[in-house]
Amino acid sequence: MKITDVDVWVVNLPLVNPFTSSFETKTGETRTVVRIRTDAGTEGWGETMWGAPVAAIVRQMIPDLIGTSPFARESFFRKQHMVPFFYGYLGYAATAAVDVACWDAMGKATGQSVTDLLGGAVRDEVPLTALITRADAPGATSAGLPAAMAEHAVRVVTEGGFTAVKLKGTRDWEGDVAILRAVRAALPEVNLRVDPNAAWSVPDSVRAGIALEELDLEYLEDPCTGIEGMSQVKAKVRIPLCTNMCVVRFEEFAPAVRLNAVDVIHGDVYKWGGIAATKALAAHCETFGLGMNLHSGGELGIATAAHLAVVASTPVLSRAIDSMYYLHADDIIEPLHLENGRLRVPSGPGLGVRVDEDKLRHYAGVNEREGDLTG
Repeated sequence: MKITDVDVWVVNLPLVNPFTSSFETKTGETRTVVRIRTDAGTEGWGETMWGAPVAAIVRQMIPDLIGTSPFARESFFRKQHMVPFFYGYLGYAATAAVDVACWDAMGKATGQSVTDLLGGAVRDEVPLTALITRADAPGATSAGLPAAMAEHAVRVVTEGGFTAVKLKGTRDWEGDVAILRAVRAALPEVNLRVDPNAAWSVPDSVRAGIALEELDLEYLEDPCTGIEGMSQVKAKVRIPLCTNMCVVRFEEFAPAVRLNAVDVIHGDVYKWGGIAATKALAAHCETFGLGMNLHSGGELGIATAAHLAVVASTPVLSRAIDSMYYLHADDIIEPLHLENGRLRVPSGPGLGVRVDEDKLRHYAGVNEREGDLTG
């Protein structure tokens, strides 16, 4: 079985509501979608982060991809090993798009789900984290913001059945602490987290961490920048530290372990360069006694299905994962349904999802008119 054709689209899809972090406000997602076709009539679909720059890198890879087997991933990606070196995150994202499409094709060719190809299911459903931001309380005064955010969190948990809540933090660490206190008082049983995306200084991270210790957070994610900074915070704060920013390549794993900088690492198929890389990260985490979870970069249905397959087949991924999937207003597949705060892992061959090509073309047309979304 050989790859004969590769198609690439860039799509824009809206979010239900604006999503605010410490560095941007997003109203939608731009994603790159890849389809491979083989001489056996098999299709494989992949989807990854970002738009035009990633799509351009994927297109550069096509001549080397044509004529290879989807099963020959190791030799292909060895040949493409300089792509992440030259392009960084964009290169990892482009590599992941092709990787996921190959896994989907392998599953369809063998009649197996990607979950089964990865070792079989250890869970059939995956809990998601409720993601809350200050944009969820429009019009609230500074004094009234904690109460408004707590009310919103209660509503989201009650309606969605979530067991974990994560606040996207801001540069205002004192305001974030006040919000978290209000949320904890309103939801004493949920797993609570905060992620300011490294917006706090090391001293402020220590102050915030000490102030938050009484709230029994599941973890504090990326309060400050860098492995060294995280190590300093970890030495003074008893809350477990998580990262999606200072350990994002295997080259950074050993320094983080030596400096005792983190307790939990967020993997991501699209930031780490593919499914096998994410599984390898899980093995590293288990070997060194670290926890692991999954980051969300705004996955639509194809990418979410790949994340679900990884979680379903990986014992260490036992926490409620980050996923913005439920925040999208539409999808390019027959939608996955959130029930009791969980997504069921697709069980069909490959990724187990069907792409709606009419919607794919529609949202590709939106991108052609609007360009890539930047916030």
